[in-house]
Amino acid sequence: MKRSIPQAFISNFLGNTPSWYKLTIITFLLINPVVWQISHFLAGWLLVIEFIFTLAMALRCYPLQPGGLLALEAVILGMTSSATVYMEVANNLEVILLLIFMVAGIFYLKDMLLFVFTKILLGVRSKTMLSVLFVAVSAVLSAFLDALTVTAVVIAVAMGFFGVYHRVSSNKGFDEDYDHADDSGIGNETREDLEQFRAFLRNLMMHAAIGTALGGVTTLVGEPQNLLIATVAGWDFVTFFIHMSHISMPVLAAGLLTTVAVEKLGWFGYGQKLPDAARHILEEYDRLETENRSQEQKAKIIAQALVALFLVVALAFHLAAVGIIGLTVIVLATTFTGIIEEHRLGHAFTEALPFTALLVVFFGIVGVIHDQHLFAPIINYVFSLPHDAQAPMFYVANGVLSAISDNVFVATVYINEIKVALDAGTISREHFDALAVAVNTGTNIPSVATPNGQAAFLFLLTSALAPLIRLSYMRMVILALPYTIIMSITGLLATIYLGSNA
Repeated sequence: MKRSIPQAFISNFLGNTPSWYKLTIITFLLINPVVWQISHFLAGWLLVIEFIFTLAMALRCYPLQPGGLLALEAVILGMTSSATVYMEVANNLEVILLLIFMVAGIFYLKDMLLFVFTKILLGVRSKTMLSVLFVAVSAVLSAFLDALTVTAVVIAVAMGFFGVYHRVSSNKGFDEDYDHADDSGIGNETREDLEQFRAFLRNLMMHAAIGTALGGVTTLVGEPQNLLIATVAGWDFVTFFIHMSHISMPVLAAGLLTTVAVEKLGWFGYGQKLPDAARHILEEYDRLETENRSQEQKAKIIAQALVALFLVVALAFHLAAVGIIGLTVIVLATTFTGIIEEHRLGHAFTEALPFTALLVVFFGIVGVIHDQHLFAPIINYVFSLPHDAQAPMFYVANGVLSAISDNVFVATVYINEIKVALDAGTISREHFDALAVAVNTGTNIPSVATPNGQAAFLFLLTSALAPLIRLSYMRMVILALPYTIIMSITGLLATIYLGSNA
């Protein structure tokens, strides 16, 4: 009788030994702690790979549900514990407060931000200068505010302008409500202008999204992982900015030069100008809006600008924890704009709470990584490299992982591992600072390669605006490609220089 391969393998391995001997071997394998450690180690890596896959498939299903099930599975199987998850959450409470209160606080500054972006778009006629301004303003706002909120504001501006132009082009007027995804009412003579207007908006939206990444890397409130890294490293607002400036400032310059280059050369789909017909329609609409703006609306914009000024000062001087400053912004902005009903407060929190819940799931997976020591071989390998090569290797490793998964998750894993090495005396404080900078810049800069890496990019891709301006996944990757190449190389070169001087 022909035996299967597994049967033949077992027979050859155990031979014609007695049954008690075979039972002893099998029992030894089952109860041997080394075997259990190896099995848990392999199962842990499979769990992490599955979790990264759920992040990569975020466009199909939000990662909270599949990722949460994986975290529950890990706790049930004993790969981590609920106590470990709670400890991770407690250690990162400041990050959670940032997401809950700061993002909600910026929600109440939207009128002022909409006003600023509208004036920029209509006040500058040079497409190259307009693109640079969109990158620069988005970068500055994202350095002090939340990248998701800045992106949401730019989306709102673009949606408004597209809706106005589309209505007028369809002979619907300024005030009529209709489905502006329907092009059937647009004649052939204006369809070409419509497609050019779509390409123009695609350019500006990508420039703004890139700007959120350029500004987000510079301060501890720019991205959620920044505050997480700053908390572990013990850096305040100014200290964080100074540490990052060695890499963030050269990358910012490279990003702005890339903007000028792609607009002048017209590569990768850039260089599309605003059609004259569209400009005339939008200027007329803005004129009517300005004339009809009430004194109450003007007062709201001024009040929001003053609250934004307070936010910048409070963050710069670290007057309180970032989340507490965000709560203060909510109190001030709602007080001086007349928002006092409970049901009007709830909308501000809907944007951040799903990601806050996902962050707690991150901590569950991080607990598996800690308890099973999954990253220990990788970290030990990096630490075995020459001193000067360690920071660039961390930058590259974080960049690759962040481009295909989520940069908050990647940063959480790596910053905790190098903190363990610091506490154990394996590395010096100066070297820890260099590695922490490499982790932060690695998760922020190369991650612009795909919508999966940056929350702002994913938010743009899944917004109602994306189908209207024909912004698909692959088109977004192509538009981001020149920035990905130039910014990533610039960051790597700066990291090599920083590592050699650490």
